[in-house]
Amino acid sequence: MSHRITIAAGPVTVEGELNDSPTARKIWEALPIAGQANTWGDEIYFRIPVQVEEAADARADVLVGELGYWPRGEAFCIFFGPTPASEDDQPRAASPVNPVGRVLDDPAVLQDVPPGATVMLEKA
Repeated sequence: MSHRITIAAGPVTVEGELNDSPTARKIWEALPIAGQANTWGDEIYFRIPVQVEEAADARADVLVGELGYWPRGEAFCIFFGPTPASEDDQPRAASPVNPVGRVLDDPAVLQDVPPGATVMLEKA
């Protein structure tokens, strides 16, 4: 079963969906979560109060619109385009992330989120 979430970041609000992984369930249980947006290329990430080890399916190569949890930084990640580690137009995380879901709306709108903006994750 998937869980729908709202991601409000600065001037932008998008709908998302968490998958049924153990990491995503821990994030769901911790909602609502607020943080300050850090940007790394076309990625927004911020620390969240969830601590999870790297999952068996963790990977650095992710898709545009994918949501991830970065165990090394205890951070929620939203990928919407290439990052400094990318080798093409697909996002690539700095180190493996646990895939936890996806953005349901057009992820390109996230380019309007400035660094330092407040990001709010809530159950939809």
